[in-house]
Amino acid sequence: MIAETAWEVGRLDEGRGPCRVLFGQMYEDAEIESAAFAGKRRVFCIASAGSTALRLAEEHEVVACDINAAQLAYAERRARGGGVEKGDAERVMNFARAFMPLVGWRRETVRDFLALSDVAGQTAFWSECLDTRRFRAGFDALASRSILRAAYSGRLLSILPAKFGAVLRGRLERGFARHANASNPYAAALLAGKAGDETPRKTKNIRFVLNDAASFLEECPAGAFDAFALSNILDGAEISYRRRLSRAVRRAAAENAVVVWRSFAEPGPGMRTNRAEQDRSLLWGVVGAGGAEEFRGGG
Repeated sequence: MIAETAWEVGRLDEGRGPCRVLFGQMYEDAEIESAAFAGKRRVFCIASAGSTALRLAEEHEVVACDINAAQLAYAERRARGGGVEKGDAERVMNFARAFMPLVGWRRETVRDFLALSDVAGQTAFWSECLDTRRFRAGFDALASRSILRAAYSGRLLSILPAKFGAVLRGRLERGFARHANASNPYAAALLAGKAGDETPRKTKNIRFVLNDAASFLEECPAGAFDAFALSNILDGAEISYRRRLSRAVRRAAAENAVVVWRSFAEPGPGMRTNRAEQDRSLLWGVVGAGGAEEFRGGG
């Protein structure tokens, strides 16, 4: 049987074997969730690398759920004060960064760019020093489906827009024109491989659950949660799972509950609110935020 979600196998690629730690850190700006969930008490959160759960646990009661046992165990280690580890996503990104010198991105140039705090200056620096013809050609090649297929499954790649390299370059340029690099840990994580949340944090305010989100929420009491942080778990999901999750979220949602979700896809024409530009992690096509009663599987 085909798994309802690509995350069920616990791997990014098409390989077989035990589940793995996929993400050592999260490339999602948790301040989006923090602002959207203001005044809420009970939060359901995808565990992933634990970064969002740890941030939300400062102000909320959090249930962190993940279908990947290795990923969940890593998030639990971090909640007990453990440090940041490398996951498969970081290994892929390290491989890509190894090509920087070949496109003219010297370490000193990247360092100078990351030190900037004036967005107008960042835009000029990007245009004049980094967004070169050689960089565009190399970046678009690395972001092509034929190359990404070596590290990511076809189901995860299926949601990417056509000419993904050009689309992703546009998202980076959009972010550099809005967010100051010097105070943006996500920019340093992307371009220099620096962990954005290295300081160990301990908390007992998170309950960790090994399950897929839809199955867990289907068993929860009605109205159990005031907010839902769903990451991008619907990327690579079958339509049947999208429908299950949307029904489960609406059932488990308290009155006026809020949902935040992400996707690497481009926003659909019917999307009314997209906070992708506000997300300092620079990567996302969709950062949706809205009432749980209107949530329809990320659409």
